[in-house]
Amino acid sequence: MTSAAASVPAAPLWTRRAAHAIALCAVPSGLWRIAMASGIHVGYSDQVLRDVFDIPGWGIAYVVGLSVVTELAALFPLLLVSDRWRPLRPRTLTALAWIASAGLILVALWQLVVAFTVESRTYMSSGTAQTVWGLAFAPLVAIPVLLTAVTWSYASRHRAGRRLLGDGDAEHGVVG
Repeated sequence: MTSAAASVPAAPLWTRRAAHAIALCAVPSGLWRIAMASGIHVGYSDQVLRDVFDIPGWGIAYVVGLSVVTELAALFPLLLVSDRWRPLRPRTLTALAWIASAGLILVALWQLVVAFTVESRTYMSSGTAQTVWGLAFAPLVAIPVLLTAVTWSYASRHRAGRRLLGDGDAEHGVVG
């Protein structure tokens, strides 16, 4: 083989599973949002949906769009375990993955601070609705940890590949 990809070890099974788990972690909250946009009762009164979320109205596009963007972003880690498709150079992809990891960790920590220090205003009509909402959004907490692990694995594998080839050769796909 004449490419640098041949010298990079394949992603371990745990890394592949973690990358797929990230994509799955975003599904429950996306389905919950789509249910809300579709008019299914998710715990908000009709008045709250109209006044706060603008549903029906532009709020539907926002909520569905947010679900789609979230799921597309959750598919990003699959690039880190793919052996076939690499749209960016490994160093660029590694940098983007580390930035995304750090950003998600900061967002998760910020959400915890807000949850425990700010009196949260909830418009939900019942404790059951809040429990369902919590269960739908709870898997999102795992994403920063999983993404950091997948990113670390990707960076380690590509660093090892560069050492095998020599730093300059690996970046340009030249073997011996």
